[in-house]
Amino acid sequence: MPATVLYRDEGEKPDGSRYEMVAWQVPVSEDYPQGLKYSFQYMDADGDTLLRYDNSPYHLDVGRHHRHPPEGEITKLEFAGLSDLIDDFQNEVTEIYEQRTD
Repeated sequence: MPATVLYRDEGEKPDGSRYEMVAWQVPVSEDYPQGLKYSFQYMDADGDTLLRYDNSPYHLDVGRHHRHPPEGEITKLEFAGLSDLIDDFQNEVTEIYEQRTD
């Protein structure tokens, strides 16, 4: 079964920062036991990462679901489902944007 896009969204803020969100349904595997792969990224106008959520299998010491915040320290995400994850990411993007533009 090939990967199928379940969710895709992107947008730009007035300061030129932008976000890209994509989630795929993938075959259940050791790397993706929930059959879900995602990468959500928020970056500044120069393309530097301000926030990223993903479930790549490279940071399992932190947790399968994790976030890369502006400070650079990768932290675990609590995963309660794709819709909650989308809401959490969008809320955090809004908070970061508001802090940057105050």
